[in-house]
Amino acid sequence: MSTSTNNDKVVQAAQPDAPVDAATSTAEPQLTKRDVIDTYIRSTFMLGSFNFERMQAIGVAVTMIPAIKRFYHTKEDQAAAMRRHLEFFNTHPWIASPIFGVTAAMEEQRSRGEEIDDAAITNVKVGLMGPLAGVGDPLFWGTARPVLAALGASLAIQGNILGPIIFFFGLNLIRFATRWYGFRVGYEKGVQIVGEVSGNTLKRLTQMASIMGLFVMGALVSKWTSINIPFVLSEYDNQAGEHVVTTVQSILDSLLPGLVPLLMTFACMWLLRRKINAIWIIFGMFAIGILGYWAGILAP
Repeated sequence: MSTSTNNDKVVQAAQPDAPVDAATSTAEPQLTKRDVIDTYIRSTFMLGSFNFERMQAIGVAVTMIPAIKRFYHTKEDQAAAMRRHLEFFNTHPWIASPIFGVTAAMEEQRSRGEEIDDAAITNVKVGLMGPLAGVGDPLFWGTARPVLAALGASLAIQGNILGPIIFFFGLNLIRFATRWYGFRVGYEKGVQIVGEVSGNTLKRLTQMASIMGLFVMGALVSKWTSINIPFVLSEYDNQAGEHVVTTVQSILDSLLPGLVPLLMTFACMWLLRRKINAIWIIFGMFAIGILGYWAGILAP
């Protein structure tokens, strides 16, 4: 009797603690220090496989492998997570680490059963990559690198060995700190943000990120895409003696500048929705450009 009573007391004492321990363990971040180090090392090779279809997507997927393996334990879930991170991605390579941190936090919450779908993760990535690229390019390429290069060059001209050392180690120290602490801050803050928002708040966050991502992509199309159609429609001398040439491009510019690049973007979107491979679309653009230039319809 005494043995049974003691066992019952032990069971009763242990039962209240079990759910608390489980909840505590579930609330703690799952990424280990080794995972963070592995993610950092992988992120340094993000541009090792760059392509013009999805830009840095392969590097992003490789970088996210430690988090994916940590959060998902079946091949099906891991494959689905990899497909999520093989979508278009392009930003400054150094400042991409905070995005990886926030994305890893969202993947962690998703693995716990939170209502976070593929679109939410994609939209947050797209919404962050544009603004952060706008910060990273002028900060690192436009400020840190030229300043350190000028300082190192001024010392190197005088024969001082510190010149190249300052440039090399200074720039890499900035790169290391940005990548390392950027990922940690993004992951820690991401867990808190994603853990606190729910329901309509998460939907509003996703909508804002989606709108920002579409805005950034539209700006990139306007900035990077240029089509010139110099085909001459008419030419004459006006009363002032000036020779006036009217081309297709001049008429389009007077109506709506950037109309042809916009139409080309819509055409590419339509082809992609028709499941046409992006590589064939790129080759088709090459063919149109070459034949158009040969026929005198297009110009660089």
